[in-house]
Amino acid sequence: MGSRFLRSSQASASPRVRSDVVTRLSQDRGVQAYSKWGGAFWRLISLVDLGITAGHRGALAAAEAALAWASSPRRLAEIHRRRIDGRVRRCASQEGQVLRCCLAVGLRRDPRLDTLAESLVETQWLDGGWNCDRKPHVTHSSFNETWGPILGLAAYGADEAVERGAEFLLVHRVIYSHRTGDLAHHVFPALRFPAYWHYGLLPGLRTAHACGRLDDPRAADALDLLESKRSPDGTWRVEGKWWKPPGSKGSNVEVVDWGEVADEVLTEQAQDVLAAAGRL
Repeated sequence: MGSRFLRSSQASASPRVRSDVVTRLSQDRGVQAYSKWGGAFWRLISLVDLGITAGHRGALAAAEAALAWASSPRRLAEIHRRRIDGRVRRCASQEGQVLRCCLAVGLRRDPRLDTLAESLVETQWLDGGWNCDRKPHVTHSSFNETWGPILGLAAYGADEAVERGAEFLLVHRVIYSHRTGDLAHHVFPALRFPAYWHYGLLPGLRTAHACGRLDDPRAADALDLLESKRSPDGTWRVEGKWWKPPGSKGSNVEVVDWGEVADEVLTEQAQDVLAAAGRL
C-alpha cells in the first residue's frame, strides 16, 4: 500500500546527495571490519538500509570483508567457548547484521551464511534473545544484541528461532519492561538513523515487521507512539544521533554526513512499518 502522505522538500534529500552518500559508503577505508563507523561492517549495514540493489559492487566488497571477519572459524570457536552459567555470552548483533545484509546483497549461496545462522540458533537464550554480558547472574537477553539476529534469521528463514525472538520483543511490547510496564530504557522512544547496534522504537517495530508480527496486539502501543511522531507534512525526523560528522575528534566519527538523508530513510522505514500494520 502506498503512503497517503507526501514528503516535504525540507525532509527529503536530493537524488544527488543520496547518491553521494552511497558512493562514500562504498569506499574501502582501510580499517578493520568492525571499526566504528568506517569499517566494512557498518558501511554494509548503511548501504543495505539505503536500499542498494543486490549485486551492488561497493556493497559486495563490504559484505565480503564483513563476512570474512564474522565467520572466521577461530573467532566463532572463541565465542562458543564463552559459556557462563549455561549461556553463551556474545555480541550477536554482529553476526545477525552480517547475515541480514549479506542476504540482501545477493550472497545467499555462500556457505558461511549457514555457519552464522547455525551459530546464532545454537546460542539463542531460553527467553528468545542473546546477550554479551558476562556476569553470571545476568539471565535476561539484551534488546541491543537481539534485534539484529532476529532480522538476520528472519531473512535466512530460521522460523522457530525467529518466533522465539519475536516473542521476546512482544512480551516487552517492543520497548517496555515486562515487569513494570514502564519504558525498558529511556532512550528507546527517540528516533535515530543510523541505529547501528542500538535498539529503540523503530528498530523494534522493523524487527516485528520482519517476523510478520505487527498484527499482535502487544505491538499496538509502540505503533501508536510511532504514529504520534509523524510531522504534519507526513515525514519523520531524527530525534538524536549516534554519530559525529566527518572530521570530528574522538570516537563514533562517520564517513558521511547523513544530514537530510537520515530523515528520508527514517521516513521510509516508518512508512514501511505503518503500511504493513495497516495504518497508512
